Amino acid sequence: MDLTQTLFEVIDMRSFSNLWFWIMLALIWSAASHRVLGVPFDMVVRARRFGGQSERDLIDMVRININRMLHLGHVAGSWLIGVTTFGLSSLSLLAFWYDIEFAQAVVLILLPLSIVAAMSFATARRIAVERPEVEALCRHLARHRFWVQLLGMVSIFVTAMYGMYQNLSVAPGF
Repeated sequence: MDLTQTLFEVIDMRSFSNLWFWIMLALIWSAASHRVLGVPFDMVVRARRFGGQSERDLIDMVRININRMLHLGHVAGSWLIGVTTFGLSSLSLLAFWYDIEFAQAVVLILLPLSIVAAMSFATARRIAVERPEVEALCRHLARHRFWVQLLGMVSIFVTAMYGMYQNLSVAPGF
């Protein structure tokens, strides 16, 4: 037997049975929950614990990222929404109408991430309007992180269930 043939028999190259897909899924959700509005969550913890310069750094970082997000939303928000919905709709059509497994895997990653983006924009607008003090700002960021983590857990669960269904449906004998 040829080495590459043996490797492709041992390592299934389809999306849901590929180890790299699951590693990437875990890394994406880990990164999404670690950076809240573009701010590493350890800055929030440090600001709560130590105060002083850590609080000022957090406020500056949040202000910079919120201003950046709101400016992008103001300048190109309609275009971003249009392009994103067109892309997700096209990808969903390829995934579930034409039954392309790679597109299914990408939809199961990008659809929840687009919800995270919308949640981040809403949180950024709320913080910009309220201009909370440090403790309230930390609560806003912690609450946002909680919801991102919850959405990530649900997304990983749904992806795992769908992936197992796909793997069992193509297995010989089923």
